[in-house]
Amino acid sequence: MSNYNWTYKTVGGSTRVVITSGEDIRHLGELDQKMWTVLSCPTMGLEIADTTLKLMDTDGDGKLRVNEIVKASQWLCSVLRNPDDLLKGTDSIALTDFNVGNADADQMLEVARGLAGEDGIVSLAQVLAAEAAVADTIPAAEVKPLPEAPVDGGILAAYREKKEAFAKYFEDLRLEELGLASTDPESAPKIKKEYWTSLNEQIGAYETELAAVNAANQAAADARNAAIAAATAAFQPLIKLLRLKKDFYTLLRNYISFEAFYAPNEKAIFQCGTLIIDQRACDFCVRIQDAGAMGTFAPIAGMYLLFCDCVNPASGKKMSIIAAVTAGDVDDLFVGKNAIFYDRSGLDYDAKVTKIIDNPISIKQAFWSPYKKFGRWVKDLINKSAAEKENKGFEEMKAKATASMETAKAEAAAKAEGATPAAAAKQPFDIAKFAGIFAAIGMAMGFIGSFFVSLGTGISNIWDGGHGWWALILVIIGILLCISGPSMFLAYLKLRERNLAPVLNANGWAVNAKSRVSVKFGETLTDEAKFPLLPDQKKKLSPAAKWLIGLLAAIVVGVVVFFALRPADCCECCPAATEEVAPAEEIPSDTTPLVNIE
Repeated sequence: MSNYNWTYKTVGGSTRVVITSGEDIRHLGELDQKMWTVLSCPTMGLEIADTTLKLMDTDGDGKLRVNEIVKASQWLCSVLRNPDDLLKGTDSIALTDFNVGNADADQMLEVARGLAGEDGIVSLAQVLAAEAAVADTIPAAEVKPLPEAPVDGGILAAYREKKEAFAKYFEDLRLEELGLASTDPESAPKIKKEYWTSLNEQIGAYETELAAVNAANQAAADARNAAIAAATAAFQPLIKLLRLKKDFYTLLRNYISFEAFYAPNEKAIFQCGTLIIDQRACDFCVRIQDAGAMGTFAPIAGMYLLFCDCVNPASGKKMSIIAAVTAGDVDDLFVGKNAIFYDRSGLDYDAKVTKIIDNPISIKQAFWSPYKKFGRWVKDLINKSAAEKENKGFEEMKAKATASMETAKAEAAAKAEGATPAAAAKQPFDIAKFAGIFAAIGMAMGFIGSFFVSLGTGISNIWDGGHGWWALILVIIGILLCISGPSMFLAYLKLRERNLAPVLNANGWAVNAKSRVSVKFGETLTDEAKFPLLPDQKKKLSPAAKWLIGLLAAIVVGVVVFFALRPADCCECCPAATEEVAPAEEIPSDTTPLVNIE
């Protein structure tokens, strides 16, 4: 076990190791793997250049593992005089920053001296420019001209297509002459054998020469590339050093601790941009590398997620992303909704929502969710009923119009024949038809009235029990909790379990620690539009306040209905019920009874 004194910090609600110095980087090999937040990550699709990540992927499998990170840290600390320079995140180096005496450092210092300016500093851009210039100093490869074909392109293409079939036929024909095979006259080609033999020899010689010339040209090109590689080989270690010097510390903050993700005003290397939708900016956006895997693992994350297809209108560049909505409401979010996505470089894309994974966003949203669902249900019920009545009325209107037309035709025909048309029978008023309608209306009103009376009865019993207004307030709170409580409780449980790891797992990450997205932290991942309150809006109530006032008004109506309908002597508050009865007068002992009971 390592005796190195690591620095610990609470990151994302969990204790993690954080890298704060070059000495921490020097001792990475001593850090227990169980304490690493990430065990492997892909080398593509992140906000660090793929070229940089592949420099550390020693086995070339497309994954960056702990042992490869450790090897890179050991090499960096061996060639730098002060490993603290890695924390600066720059792609330049001073000649005095090399660890003189190390073989790799000495070789890179020699190259850097030839490129550094008067300030003694060399940058990655300078090294890349020098590397590109080397190619201009290598003579171009000698390219031999291709031989001329003996026939035109059409005949050459037809020859190559029919070569095997024709060759087989003429070979079978030769064997048939010897009595060793037979041929089908109907399958005989329309080319003469002598012409075929001549054509075969000419084209065969041409293709042999063509293959030789192509091989020579390829060899010349390979030789030039090898010369360029040999000439630029001296630049490669310095290029690797400057690329890692720029991005290695950033990688560690996203690999060992996820510190960059949870830090304010920073973005992790897996966050690819910002989605602008429904008056909010969603900063937790991740590229989708495998749509099937993302569809499997994303629901486990417990977040409200939007799958989007993005296209840059200028270049046609396409990208699929998944974005988390962690603040606001979701009433206006739906599949097919258009939005705008900006990648980390600022390039804009037209985005369209293709799939939604629904999960709670906040306790506040969960509180109003039952009322909104009930409102939508009532609205849908009313719309359905109205549509059915409209269709029924339209059908009745068509039937009446058709009947009127038939009647008019019959009357016209009767008049033409001199007969008197029969008067249309007047349909009598059917009281039974309307009795059912009136009964249904009365039953509905009875149910509504019973609800308010029952509500008022319960409130009256509390009041008559001497509990006071504070008990009524508790009752109202209890009613609200009975309606919204289950939804809020489930939302609380789900919000506590929101986890980043399944989303990254779908992209090939191996996350080794809990990566919770709390309610407070989630609010920082989604920025809602904040408009100033205008003078004409100051007296207006918010939608939430309107809902609450409506609910309280319904309760008050129930109380009023109850007190209006109950008998006057049903409680102690009525005078008739509270008036004391005078005690009966005592009968004097000497009074003679009117009736002798003996």
